[in-house]
Amino acid sequence: MLFNSNGFYLFLPIVFAVYWLTPRRYRWGVLLVSSYYFYMSADAQYVLLLLTTTAVSYGAALLMSRTESRKRKKLCLGAALAVCLGLLIFFKYFNFLSGTVTAVLRSVSLPVSEVTLNLVLPVGISFYVFQTLGYVIDVYKGKTKACVHFGRYAVFVSFFPLLLAGPIERAEHLLPQLEKDHSFDADKAIEGAKLIAWGYFKKIAIADVVVSCVNAVYDQVTAYTGLALGVATFFYAFQVYCDFSGYSDIARGVAKLLDIDLMTNFKSPYFAASLKEFWSRWHISLSTWFRDYVYIPLGGSRKGAWRTRRNLLVTFLVSGLWHGASWTFVIWGGLHGLGQIVEKEWNRHFPPRKDRRSALRVLLVFIFVCAAWIFFRANSFSDAIYVVTHLFDGVGNPVSYVKEGYLALRSAGIMQSSDLKLVFVWIAVLLAHDWIELKQSAWKWLGRFRKPVRYAFYFALLFVVLYSRQLGDYEFVYFQF
Repeated sequence: MLFNSNGFYLFLPIVFAVYWLTPRRYRWGVLLVSSYYFYMSADAQYVLLLLTTTAVSYGAALLMSRTESRKRKKLCLGAALAVCLGLLIFFKYFNFLSGTVTAVLRSVSLPVSEVTLNLVLPVGISFYVFQTLGYVIDVYKGKTKACVHFGRYAVFVSFFPLLLAGPIERAEHLLPQLEKDHSFDADKAIEGAKLIAWGYFKKIAIADVVVSCVNAVYDQVTAYTGLALGVATFFYAFQVYCDFSGYSDIARGVAKLLDIDLMTNFKSPYFAASLKEFWSRWHISLSTWFRDYVYIPLGGSRKGAWRTRRNLLVTFLVSGLWHGASWTFVIWGGLHGLGQIVEKEWNRHFPPRKDRRSALRVLLVFIFVCAAWIFFRANSFSDAIYVVTHLFDGVGNPVSYVKEGYLALRSAGIMQSSDLKLVFVWIAVLLAHDWIELKQSAWKWLGRFRKPVRYAFYFALLFVVLYSRQLGDYEFVYFQF
């Protein structure tokens, strides 16, 4: 079930009504049933995987909390990691690993046949597996207590707003909220409704509009050169941002309707003045997960400059692989890792002023991020290399570069869409919102205006979403991860 589907538009009001009409002590049951129904409507054949990871992580954490033996705790942790991580590796990486091993063996003249399985990636598995792994590791370290109530823990793993594409919540933040009694908070519900509307604006009015240009170009990149490739890459930067942050906003908004707070997953990432800052603003739940469970255990920045560089690179390579079983994702992660290493060295010799947000630095970071997105979006390594090597074809003649790029997109029927031209206006609105968010809540800023102005904005936002809704439904980008 997609957030932008007719089924969800009916599902949410029913859950909302039933949840608040149910006695407090049984509301966890409403959330559990609705969450499993939500998941099964999207991927019923793999619901047992969700239940398995839930049961294994619950049991392992409970056993760890009931023993003082360090050895037994390690055995419980190891068993949970083996099962949960093993399921993720099997379904997501088996064919990738098989192909890689086969290629290596063939390169040394060993005649082997590649073994592949017809596997379908279970929706949301990367997210709920990481959430359960974080939970058992935190219980092992004593950072959080094991949840005794299996039903509430099952809600923690399967909570429907975040189940399919995050954010990846921590037990210490979400579990206490699921264990306490809730009272309806009208102000929080209104805040949630605003977040939902803004998330739909990002997804439907921007991401689902620019995707037509992105797919047309990237699905046959060799038919284009120059500016056409640049426009598609620029649009993809906003497609992936608006698609994923839009999902996160809707998830947070839906949770607020139920008086539950989820962590903020995006904070104006395209206004970051450094790559380090970008990753403190982009997919925050995942970047902090890798920081806490990969980078710091590797040694973080505690063991010298070279070890710090290695740890950074390894963390980003693993992060790239998490996004997909393809070398293009690994390269994307590696580029960000290397970029941060170079940035660290540069800042060591030329420390930036911390009291200024340089427009040039913001622009350079955005350009680097867009360049890395090429490998993230390209269908293959050869396609990515083609884009990189042909992106500036003809740039020596700027007028011709722009004209030929526009004509190439127009001849393919891409730039003829009035909706695609209008999307530049919506991107400007998005950037204005994100600029305000650097210093304060955009909604609080809007609240300073009189009611006619505020309500005019709300109705305009609703109109844009409803108008753009006719253009079609597209699956959320991060469902594939």
